[in-house]
Amino acid sequence: MSPKSAASGQPSLRVIKKYPNRRLYDTETSTYITLAEVKDLVMSGEAFVVRDAKTNDDLTRSILLQIILEEESGGAPMFTEAVLANIIRFYGHAMQGFMGSYLEKNIEAFTEMQARLAEQSKGLSPEMLTKFMSLQSPMLQGMMGNYADQSRGMFEQMQKQAEQMFGAFGLKR
Repeated sequence: MSPKSAASGQPSLRVIKKYPNRRLYDTETSTYITLAEVKDLVMSGEAFVVRDAKTNDDLTRSILLQIILEEESGGAPMFTEAVLANIIRFYGHAMQGFMGSYLEKNIEAFTEMQARLAEQSKGLSPEMLTKFMSLQSPMLQGMMGNYADQSRGMFEQMQKQAEQMFGAFGLKR
């Protein structure tokens, strides 16, 4: 757990400083850490910020993208070239802001579904878990159906918001 800030009672953000020599320094443990250790912080849900040691600029996104790049080049990529190309195409596009929000909400919904699946599968034998994880499992089909419906609902909501925004500017589909 992170220490609490005396003033607010809120957990304080763990600060990692990035030095010009590209080393990362964890101010909480007073040690240099690797990118793999930063990934471990992410995996454990630890709240942190990466700051440039000289300018104090927030470098957190840059470090997270670096972790993703390493994971993607590590042998079992999550994103196909087509997905990456489509993401790039949204930069500078009128829907860029909506796409980020859409992806974020979809990942949150998927993570929630994964947590429910893990909770429901506790105590299953490896054989039962394998059978449960097959797409023939009615429970898994139901969960995936709910996720798809939720995703479709978010996309439709996003589409309506875009139409309203464009309508305000006198633009119609």
